[in-house]
Amino acid sequence: MKAPATEQNTRQLKVSRQIQKDLSEIFRAKGPGEYNGTMISVVYVRISTDLSVAHVWISVFPSEKSKDVLKQIQEQNRTIRGELGRLVAKQLRIVPELVFFLDDSLDYAHHIDELLKK
Repeated sequence: MKAPATEQNTRQLKVSRQIQKDLSEIFRAKGPGEYNGTMISVVYVRISTDLSVAHVWISVFPSEKSKDVLKQIQEQNRTIRGELGRLVAKQLRIVPELVFFLDDSLDYAHHIDELLKK
């Protein structure tokens, strides 16, 4: 699923960027050992207008393990949200619910590249 290209107001953009930065830090701090030797990048965050739900697109390298890693992250959603809450406690009244998706745009680009080479 690809991240949607929709309009967001300034507050939503600031909150989205902060959540993206903080989630990236959380995944970096846990390290590759936590997620089966993979590297996780937070590609895009889209937050609802009331700031209660954040849709988070992640990229996993190597991509062969991406479905397993996504499942693991979804199982750890409460823990990750708790860690995010500690990081954004001073900026946000409510820590948004997190909904994770896989960003497959790099895989798609690689697939197109392979097709063009043929």
